[in-house]
Amino acid sequence: MPPCQSLTEIRDNIDRLDRQIVALLCERQGYVGQAAAFKPTRSDVVVPERIEEIVGKVRALAAERGGSADLMERIYRAMIDAYIAFEDRRWGELHDKASHP
Repeated sequence: MPPCQSLTEIRDNIDRLDRQIVALLCERQGYVGQAAAFKPTRSDVVVPERIEEIVGKVRALAAERGGSADLMERIYRAMIDAYIAFEDRRWGELHDKASHP
């Protein structure tokens, strides 16, 4: 990453990255929504072992790229919590509808 010459340049780059990040988060949301259809019970929405697996991978990726593993863990834990809430709602929409046609 080249050094920026002004706060405006920094903000422009952050805005550029945000556009890319939001697109990727929306794609992730689509997969999380699909996952709800494959989980037979609502309790299957939260899989603690999977959460820890994701966090471990993200920490390693951050360290490989010279980033803060602690920061990435905090971000991902918050993100995973939000996606769990989304998937739980989606699970209810899919499975409650299926049990009450």
